[in-house]
Amino acid sequence: MTNAARADARHNRARVLEAAQEAFAAEGLSVPLDVIARRAGVGAGTVYRHFPSKEALFEAVVHDRIERLADELTALLTTPGAATGEAFFTAFSSTVEQAGLNKALCESFVATPKAEVAPEARRRYGIALAALLDRACQAGAVRPDAQITDVMALMAGCVAMEAHSATPGRATTLVLDGLRTGRSPLPTVTKPVTKPGYRNETSEEPGPPARCEECGTAIPTSRTGRPPRFCGGACRQKAHRRRATG
Repeated sequence: MTNAARADARHNRARVLEAAQEAFAAEGLSVPLDVIARRAGVGAGTVYRHFPSKEALFEAVVHDRIERLADELTALLTTPGAATGEAFFTAFSSTVEQAGLNKALCESFVATPKAEVAPEARRRYGIALAALLDRACQAGAVRPDAQITDVMALMAGCVAMEAHSATPGRATTLVLDGLRTGRSPLPTVTKPVTKPGYRNETSEEPGPPARCEECGTAIPTSRTGRPPRFCGGACRQKAHRRRATG
């Protein structure tokens, strides 16, 4: 492939992703792939050359959005609000608000564990949120018995409730108030609940690092959950394309 052809392919891929981001944000996974191709100004074949399925394209879009959220949360760890715990509440509210404006992001947050997309980006996001939660608990801003699994479940609930609320922010405000200190104690956890990428103090130490199924690169694993299969989106896409072409 010539340099001009490679540049043209990169340009087409960028156009497809841009069109997909807009389409999925407005309509979610239900938008037809040919609609995205039309918005990008390319043929359906061009879309399939870069993304073997609509689900693969959806995952690429969601991965990008969650990576941006993870960047925002990581930046919050260096703000003065991190020391007082307010950065945690900002992160929670911001995620729910952005998911409410983006159907693709909304669908990814309320998905069941088996249907989760962009697991690597979600893991990075979860680690940053867990760090903010720890800071908030240490500062006395969040009840000490709140766990990251509680927070993720509450966040998914807020995303779903806000989508049908006539008063934006009401459900989130009520939930965040319940996370603050001075509330009734929670029932004792009778069995450990784990989720990929999120801290659980009852989990065992991680074993040897997993390796990417595509390139063999070692992948850092979390203390809990199923190990990742790929080192990143590029290798995931290569694997998808290989399976699609047989």
